[in-house]
Amino acid sequence: MMLRSILNGLHRLRADERGAVAVIMGVLMIPLVGALAIGYEVSNWYMVTRNMQNAADAATIAAAINGGTNYAVEAKAVAARYGFVDGINNVSVTVTNTAACPGGGNTCYSATVSGYVPLLLSRVLGITGDGVVNGSLQKRLSSLAVAKPASTPVELCMLALATSGAPQGIRTNGSPTADMNGCNVMSNTAAQCNGSNLNAGLGLAHGTSNGCGVTPVSNVPVVTDPYANRASLIPSLSSSGCNGIYPQETKKGNAVTPPSTRVPNALTLNPNLSTGAPVTSLTLNGGDNFMCGDQVLMADVVIDTTAPSVLIIENGQLDVNGHTLRSTGSGLTLVFSGDNSGSYTHAPTDNTNGNTGGLDITAPVIAATNPPTLTWSGIAIYQDPSLTSGLDVSAAGNSPTWKITGLVYMPHASVTLKGAIDKGTAGKSCLVLVADNFTIAGTAGILKTDIGQCPQAGLTMPSATIPGRSKLVL
Repeated sequence: MMLRSILNGLHRLRADERGAVAVIMGVLMIPLVGALAIGYEVSNWYMVTRNMQNAADAATIAAAINGGTNYAVEAKAVAARYGFVDGINNVSVTVTNTAACPGGGNTCYSATVSGYVPLLLSRVLGITGDGVVNGSLQKRLSSLAVAKPASTPVELCMLALATSGAPQGIRTNGSPTADMNGCNVMSNTAAQCNGSNLNAGLGLAHGTSNGCGVTPVSNVPVVTDPYANRASLIPSLSSSGCNGIYPQETKKGNAVTPPSTRVPNALTLNPNLSTGAPVTSLTLNGGDNFMCGDQVLMADVVIDTTAPSVLIIENGQLDVNGHTLRSTGSGLTLVFSGDNSGSYTHAPTDNTNGNTGGLDITAPVIAATNPPTLTWSGIAIYQDPSLTSGLDVSAAGNSPTWKITGLVYMPHASVTLKGAIDKGTAGKSCLVLVADNFTIAGTAGILKTDIGQCPQAGLTMPSATIPGRSKLVL
């Protein structure tokens, strides 16, 4: 009887499954806690990393748009608005403008946002993190963003190269009525305009653009001189035929005396020595044509070009002397060159008191070649970059008046604009001025250069690069 009771009890115990789940749960507790840790902590890591990524993206875009020397300061300020302050709570925000770009080069901007989060339940799975921070194991999280700085080229009708170090490449001098007719201007240093924005479109400056242009833009990259290489087109002085003889005019009171010396076989605009008759016309059949020393007009002169022509005035000025020099035909380039051996003036001028003379010049249009070669296409007046003195122009547009289609290039000259400048009678509405620095005074104005007409005038305009809309590339 007792044996049967024991056997029945064992049979019931064998068939009883109550408590099995507790045993199983005890066995599975560790992986369940691990799964919970992974589910909770990994999702938390993802959320933190996502927030870091948003901060890095915004910081990188801000740095690329800034493009200045303080790009990193602005990027870190933007990251701080997302709650990631560099150096606080073990957060690090690193910014650079020399990051590798996916397409090659190292001109991209990047921002890396990193920080630490404490390990909680994930330690059950043996995860030890990346280090001990504030006495506890923590995991390091980080996000990286790379942005390519976008830029927009803008064409210029005035460029101050400022290689002399002029503090303001463009400045005004009591010129509230000066009117640049919406053209874009650029200074490789600063630009300072008081009392008037010159009615320039964009007033650009590598330094600070203060008051210049309807839209002033500072911290613009320096514009490299795009026309200096044309100097290679100027023949050597030994081929000019001047032989070191450079006749100079004299001025006593209001009277101007043209040079009395004539260089054999050299072209001249001075009066005919044998007849005393003034020169009124000159025909050029293309190529390079030299004149030695000062050239003084004693009457209105028409230079007719049967082919694109270059007139090189060596060690001398062009004094219109109250008259007008006008080009017709296939286009003319006036080049002022020399050897810096004397106190020559290498520029157009008007030495009469009435300042009634003028220049009316249209640059040649020369078809492009393939492969491309350097030409004088679109260049109206060119001062040799090797010249270092006698370069300044004190009353451009006024003494003499200017009607010019094409480029006026005076890379080391200080140019003061005092009068209105119009297009050449025979040319398109395209005028570009390049000098060391400009002072705009009085009622100075420049015709509104039609960008669409400059290619028709044979000129490739200089351009500056301004920040555009940057984009993330990583």
